[in-house]
Amino acid sequence: MQNLEGRSLMQTLEGKIALITGAKGGLGSHVTEAFLAAGAQVVGSSRSIQSSDFSSPRFTAMAAELTSGAAARKLVDGVVARFERIDALVHVMGGFAGGKSVAETDDATLETMLDLNYRAAFFLARAVVPHMRRQGSGRILAVASRQAVEAMAGTGAYNASKAALVALVRTLALENKDRGISANTVLPGTMDTPANRAWATDPSGLVDPAQVAALLVHLASDAAAHISGAAIPVYGSQLT
Repeated sequence: MQNLEGRSLMQTLEGKIALITGAKGGLGSHVTEAFLAAGAQVVGSSRSIQSSDFSSPRFTAMAAELTSGAAARKLVDGVVARFERIDALVHVMGGFAGGKSVAETDDATLETMLDLNYRAAFFLARAVVPHMRRQGSGRILAVASRQAVEAMAGTGAYNASKAALVALVRTLALENKDRGISANTVLPGTMDTPANRAWATDPSGLVDPAQVAALLVHLASDAAAHISGAAIPVYGSQLT
């Protein structure tokens, strides 16, 4: 695909440093591959990631457990020490637990959802924003969920944690617009991952992870500099 200047859109992130969390999960692998294909230098993080997980010479693995502020700061500072900057924080990390009403949801489920879907993003953003402000540029991107804005019964802790993530990213957009930093969330419907295919009655209606990854690449590029504070739905045929 070519843009209006005849340059391949696959080159839009050349020279950019992207930190991707949850970089080898069901969606994360698609996102990491898409950023590498677009020319970015990618630092991928998860609890067990290794450099051999992706074949590109522009991929670096940094394993981390990101449910504490200290761990998030160590990861961000490590990326900056090695590459001198972070142009895009792409927060794909997350998780799901549910199936019970709010009245029946235990404390452990609530804390797990807050840790995976909200606190980790808060800690990472708090660590990365000072570096981006010094640069005078940056992209903060997070994968939330359709359920952040269209709640479903039986998943109260998950819904609330993803809604909190959307509010956090919107706040980051407002607080940092003076320094050329944009912040956006993507709201996928149920995605076509192995776990979701296992129970889906109609797998053809699942959202293609490659579509979500392509949107994140665009939002990280200079072409999307004026898109900020948005929560962008990717529902596919699940649109109702």
